Amino acid sequence: MVVDDGFREEPEDRLDDADEIQRQLATVIRLQLQLLGEDTTRPGLLRTPERAASALAFLTRGYEQTAASVIGEGVFEESHDGMVMVRDIEFYSLCEHHMLPFYGKAHVAYIPDGRILGLSKLARIVDVFARRFQVQERLTDQVADAIQDVLSPLGVGVLVEAEHMCMMMRGVEKQNSSTVTSAVRGCFLDDARTRDEFLRMAHG
Repeated sequence: MVVDDGFREEPEDRLDDADEIQRQLATVIRLQLQLLGEDTTRPGLLRTPERAASALAFLTRGYEQTAASVIGEGVFEESHDGMVMVRDIEFYSLCEHHMLPFYGKAHVAYIPDGRILGLSKLARIVDVFARRFQVQERLTDQVADAIQDVLSPLGVGVLVEAEHMCMMMRGVEKQNSSTVTSAVRGCFLDDARTRDEFLRMAHG
């Protein structure tokens, strides 16, 4: 399976008809419930397959988006040469190994090289990649690479802190654990002082 990098306009292996996708998802979910021993004709579950299919489509809508599409016209000429950071960007994603949620906050920073992004665009980029089946490590890299590719700044830093339901609800059942990942590009990678400034700002 080819992992979409977020820049292709037409992701592979997706049906064109949204209604047909929803119908097939609902059929699969109904079968899952039946295999688990549930009565899908009882009132509480009668419409669950359709509702769950709709929720799943919403939670994976990042497959239909690209970083470029959510940025749109949100790139501006600006001579600012200091670090720009948006902290505590909430995100919700689905672990591709167990299809269970993981969620947390992303801290995203860059140093412009003559161009800046509208601040909301950083949060939108995070959502593009979070709203897919993911692993946190790849999510962190994809956000950093998208900003680097779209804006060509002097450097990019991304720090992601998340809790994973696949560790909390099952398996080792460690409810108080969290996972931290980082990705640095350009001067954030090459200059220790820039990297240290980024980490200090990220942690407030």
